[in-house]
Amino acid sequence: MRYDIISDTHGYLSKRLLDQLQGADTIVHAGDYDFGPEVKRVKIFFSSGLRWEVCHYRERLDLKLCDIAICGHTHRPFVEKDRATGVLMMNPGSPTYPRSGGPSMGRIICEEGKVVSARIIPLDVGE
Repeated sequence: MRYDIISDTHGYLSKRLLDQLQGADTIVHAGDYDFGPEVKRVKIFFSSGLRWEVCHYRERLDLKLCDIAICGHTHRPFVEKDRATGVLMMNPGSPTYPRSGGPSMGRIICEEGKVVSARIIPLDVGE
């Protein structure tokens, strides 16, 4: 199952981003501008046999509650495993207003209750 991860779109979805999102089974948005009254500060859901936690602010994540933690806010992408819990953590950066490097998104592939791959996808113009 392919999860495409975005954050900090600030109301703009570029053609390059929309092209990359084609074929995703699930799109996870970690906040800043695509929201409504039904969106909570922290969202926990189960998919592909894994517990996911999504929160715009990294410091509000509770890594004891999940296998995969998604955050945003800083506009700086990273993928790492938490040393204490083994939780996969990702900030996809921002496809609209990046603060380091170029525009980006994330992609996580899961099969049979395991993360097969997790990476940041650059959305550079002209790529």
